[in-house]
Amino acid sequence: MEHKLSYVHGASKVALIGDTIGSYFDHVAKRYAEREALVVRHQGIRWNYRELRERVDNLAAGFSRLGLSPGDRIGIWSQNCAEWVLTQFATAKAGLVMVNINPAYRRAELEYALKKVGCKALILAPRFKTSDYLAIAQDVVPEIAASQPGRVVSASLPDLRWVIRLGDEKTPG
Repeated sequence: MEHKLSYVHGASKVALIGDTIGSYFDHVAKRYAEREALVVRHQGIRWNYRELRERVDNLAAGFSRLGLSPGDRIGIWSQNCAEWVLTQFATAKAGLVMVNINPAYRRAELEYALKKVGCKALILAPRFKTSDYLAIAQDVVPEIAASQPGRVVSASLPDLRWVIRLGDEKTPG
């Protein structure tokens, strides 16, 4: 399937930027390399544009190494955090579509969203407030626990191949 860049056509008093989000991010990151770009107090993170760009580039390359291709959809089910921002820019740079999944969603809503948009990957926080996202995801896709990385095969979600858990904690699958 051929993917075309989005564009707007017509008269405007404001000049449009002809860059993609990914290329414009690179331009800004190069221009303001040592300026503060991201502060996430609850994670103790302060990154300048150079540091943010390096992490974004690494994540975009990682998505590509997983076999994700431009136009593929990646769901993210998480509260606001540094990884959410990284995912936003990395998907843009890799030509992927980031699907924001409401942090308040429960089992049925998660399954519906993943099925509706055909996510090939799901990035999730292990938990948020009273929600155990990992347990809910394993309820929706019980095959996760027995799967090898990159080999999720789900009868209910045939497009899903990857479930990527944020954090350092080890989990099955």
